[in-house]
Amino acid sequence: MQARGILLTMAIAGMILPAAAQTATSTSSKPATINQRKENQQDRIANGIQNGQLTAGEAGRLEKKEFELNQEERDMRKLDNGHLTKADRATLQQQQNQLSKDIYKQKHDAQVANTNPKSEVGQRQRNQQERIAQGVKSGQLTVGEASRLEGREAAIHREIRHDRAENGGTLTRAERRRINRQENRTSRSIYRQKHDAQHQ
Repeated sequence: MQARGILLTMAIAGMILPAAAQTATSTSSKPATINQRKENQQDRIANGIQNGQLTAGEAGRLEKKEFELNQEERDMRKLDNGHLTKADRATLQQQQNQLSKDIYKQKHDAQVANTNPKSEVGQRQRNQQERIAQGVKSGQLTVGEASRLEGREAAIHREIRHDRAENGGTLTRAERRRINRQENRTSRSIYRQKHDAQHQ
């Protein structure tokens, strides 16, 4: 009876110890936690773009905040020979927490993007958003690149809204041609940015 008890105890310990060791090693790697946090934020933004919870303007502002936070981290590392101090980590963690809240708020507010547009212009806009989201998720677009592309898309969206408001909700043929030219330029920029040497 005692022998069975000892064997059972050893078997349980054999299962628990590797899991405990794995947990200890994964929680002690703080730089990976910061990097994982950044990847998680980018995935949340990309998902918000894809499912329409984030408009181009919202995504652009969030990407700009992420870009500024990444720049601050680079500056901190420069001051300490490539390392982050405990205070640096705490500051970055606090800022990531704030950005996380901002992402949540923007994804759950009343502003949404049309994920099933009927017009050619709307379908074009949706396609550009899908391409940007895919580039963010795959790492082909850096935070800065995504921020700039979303800024361009947001400007086109504002122009379309203005034109439609001026024309009773529709776009003239000349306005559609102008918007198409702008979307063509943005499309080429998306392609170039996704296929350049910079990656997330």
